[in-house]
Amino acid sequence: MNLETDILVIGGGSAGSLAAIVAKEQNPVANVLVIEKGEIHRSGSIAMGMDALNIVVQPGITTPELYINSALIATDGILDYKPSFVMAERSYSILKRLEGWGIRFPTDEQDKYLSLQVHAKGKFLLEMDSPDLKLVLAEKLKEAGVKILNRTMVTSLLETNGKIHGAMGFNLRTGEFVVCSAKATILANGGCARFSLPNSGYLYGTFDYPGNAGDGYSLAYRAGAQLTGFEYTSCSPLIKDINCPLLYITITRGAKVINAFGEEIELEYLSTQTMLKELREGRDPIFIQLSHLPEERIQEIERILFTTERPIQKRFWENRGINFRDGLIELGITEYQLCGGHGLTGIVVNEKTETTLEGLFAAGDVACVPLQHLTGAFVFGEIAGENAVAYARKTQHKKISESVINDEKQRLFNILDEEGNNSKITVREFEYKVRRTISDYVVPPKNERKLQQALWWIPRFRNEMKNIQVRDYHELSRFEEIKFILDCMELSVYAALERKESRWGWFHYRTDYPQQDDDNWLKHVVLEYGKKSGEPQTTLVPIKTKED
Repeated sequence: MNLETDILVIGGGSAGSLAAIVAKEQNPVANVLVIEKGEIHRSGSIAMGMDALNIVVQPGITTPELYINSALIATDGILDYKPSFVMAERSYSILKRLEGWGIRFPTDEQDKYLSLQVHAKGKFLLEMDSPDLKLVLAEKLKEAGVKILNRTMVTSLLETNGKIHGAMGFNLRTGEFVVCSAKATILANGGCARFSLPNSGYLYGTFDYPGNAGDGYSLAYRAGAQLTGFEYTSCSPLIKDINCPLLYITITRGAKVINAFGEEIELEYLSTQTMLKELREGRDPIFIQLSHLPEERIQEIERILFTTERPIQKRFWENRGINFRDGLIELGITEYQLCGGHGLTGIVVNEKTETTLEGLFAAGDVACVPLQHLTGAFVFGEIAGENAVAYARKTQHKKISESVINDEKQRLFNILDEEGNNSKITVREFEYKVRRTISDYVVPPKNERKLQQALWWIPRFRNEMKNIQVRDYHELSRFEEIKFILDCMELSVYAALERKESRWGWFHYRTDYPQQDDDNWLKHVVLEYGKKSGEPQTTLVPIKTKED
């Protein structure tokens, strides 16, 4: 399938959907195409809906400057001023856009939005009642006339002399090879949820959307873009055995966190680091306790958990025989992930969502705007749509080389072994080994020897991929995802080796450099593909302040 479009959006989650909608608003006659690996009605990290808009600066109540102060605390200073300021500045207009689409934001008796304290400073999180937010976005895409290509995986960006002019991939069900020429390309296909293994050992039992295997990170890296924040390996204390969201919904509504000795864990604000410390230091298991709350508050929590945040929870708790009125909710540590929404990892972008490659924009979890959450996905999706249209207006389509197309097509389909050679290892087994190794050597506590052990494994894994059994197009997609995960593993190791200090609490704790060192390391570790070496090249880049 050969396609031509003005704007190509890779990823149909929150950021990608809004980017495509805004692109059509900016230029209704433009051709806008979304390529989505899943299905547009239930794709991306939220999949269904959300109970809150995490960052909203309400005029007269909070300010972008106060948000920046709070974010600097959360990121230990590794934060460029302009992108985060722009996100905060435009957050209220995003709320109003969503309200115009029928999304409900509850208010109190004074008609003020209900806000919750989850940041170190200021109440920026606003409650939202939208269990079907993703369906709303899908409907708006349809109304705007955006073309959707579902169940299609992008395997390579088309790049010439530092300029992106489209992408290639294939349909996960039919195997149809897809080539798309685009004047402007927006990457919005998430972070890397499938990084280390969940404690359950189940490959897809991740906190974030398991379809996010670092596709966008790898695609941008291989095309020559700069990336950063890969040493920030984050995890969360969430519901043990199911890894479902819980903390923002319960703690902000009066729940207590208690340890194995029945002692309440004091939280200055919603700090996962405090809870992780209890787990690491042997005061586990730790629990969420709701029994002291009034019945109406417990019912409110149940309504949110059982309708918006993974409705499977209702059956989970019923099967375990646990009632929130007298039982405890046990917490466990999730797998480690790399993410721009919940973390500091991603493609280097400016406040215009421009990457370091011409014609390539990035928004949402794939982009590095630290701790941007859903607000950042919407704000930068909006900005990406605006700027991609402006770029496309002054750009012409580039003819795609037939040899480039044939090379990628041959590479992909030569992997297939439809006869099913049973002497080979399965895709699932191989991914398990890769992620088990990440759990062993890449996540905290880190040190030079462990990280070097990880580097020893990476070329061996890549070489052994020829022994993976790939019988159909679905398994071919999983094969490609292992490549993406290995790229993320390598980027994380190189970044962690470079940052010779400990920072962000547990998330980058090095036992050989246990202290935080602001004098030498208050800067970004930027990664770029080494065209000669084939390995990541690291550069230290100063933090950009308000004056820069």
